[in-house]
Amino acid sequence: MSQFDVVIIGAGAAGLMCAAQAGYRGRSVAVLDMGKKPGRKILISGGGRCNFTNEGASPSNYLCGNPHFVKSCLSRYTQHDFIELVDRHGLAYHHKTLGQLFCDNSAQDIVDILTTECNWAGVQIFLRNEVLSVQAKEQGGYIITTNEQTFECESLVVASGGLTMPKLGATPIGYKIAEQFGLKVLPTMAALVPFTLHDHDKVRFDGLSGVSIPCEVSSECGTQFKENILFTHRGLSGPAILQISSFWRAGQTVTINLLPELSLSEAIHQWRTESASKSLKNALGAILPKRFVEVLITEQAIPDKALNQLTHSEIDAIANYLHNWQIKPNGTEGYRTAEVTLGGVDTDELSSKTFEAKKQKGLYFIGEVTDVTGWLGGYNFQYAWSCGFAAGQVV
Repeated sequence: MSQFDVVIIGAGAAGLMCAAQAGYRGRSVAVLDMGKKPGRKILISGGGRCNFTNEGASPSNYLCGNPHFVKSCLSRYTQHDFIELVDRHGLAYHHKTLGQLFCDNSAQDIVDILTTECNWAGVQIFLRNEVLSVQAKEQGGYIITTNEQTFECESLVVASGGLTMPKLGATPIGYKIAEQFGLKVLPTMAALVPFTLHDHDKVRFDGLSGVSIPCEVSSECGTQFKENILFTHRGLSGPAILQISSFWRAGQTVTINLLPELSLSEAIHQWRTESASKSLKNALGAILPKRFVEVLITEQAIPDKALNQLTHSEIDAIANYLHNWQIKPNGTEGYRTAEVTLGGVDTDELSSKTFEAKKQKGLYFIGEVTDVTGWLGGYNFQYAWSCGFAAGQVV
């Protein structure tokens, strides 16, 4: 049996950050992961470039049953602290719109920084070790049995992630451990995920795959995101759709303002004075993708008329339609393509300062396994760094 002060289940963002911090405190640390290499989800994130934080990260960018839960860890280890870390390692990165930071070269650079920190801190990483069981010892501490060996520890940190991307080995092990020790686990669902469409909408939009439109997308709860939507052969994707998917529930309608920077009613009246005989189709084709406008004409969602043939009521109806275009998704693409898992270990069961389970001494839950879901744009990684740091100070 291998003995360590701390065992961490999961060699992802939160787990590796926690491991390094604990190791620097002089704790002996083992990280267990069933994969062939650490940081597998980091490696494929951001198109392989890893959107590793967001300059504007704040508690308002997170969904959680307790909206105050993330305040403590985000304030103690901020995005600026992580930027300082990657700067010390000489990471080449660039800024994108909306505060996102991406690696210039490869997401492997982030994994290398984390594993280097772990190495410097004396952390041992055990790969290809699938956790089979966890037992609490009567005198305190835990015994963890994997397919390869058995570990004994004083503090056990569960950083096993959610259910997203099962091809990368995602399992419900973290939720099972929580339930084993009497912790409440909230229902989970795929989040930051593309929508699928009903068959009749698939037929309507057949041929639009690859068409992108800058929009403002709203959920029934009133949340709005202003970014691009993207038509796919399965449905709708793009940053705005991924964002709103975290707030959407089955059966709800999504409202899309296709021209958020323009008053279409005013624009049409202006066009009529400039070129009255121009067709509505051609006028709209100058500000929206032509293929999309053609679908709307074919579907008779908007009239195939010249501008000077439109009545005032028709103009109002066209403007209302395009500013409040509504679509009812059939569902989502699910965990297979989702970026994160919504729900998980109830944060009311955990200390917001240490992430220790309130009813089980020495047991900690960090990262995606907890009921904390960030927006798209580096927020989920920042939560991983922040909660990993916080737990690493005390385990």
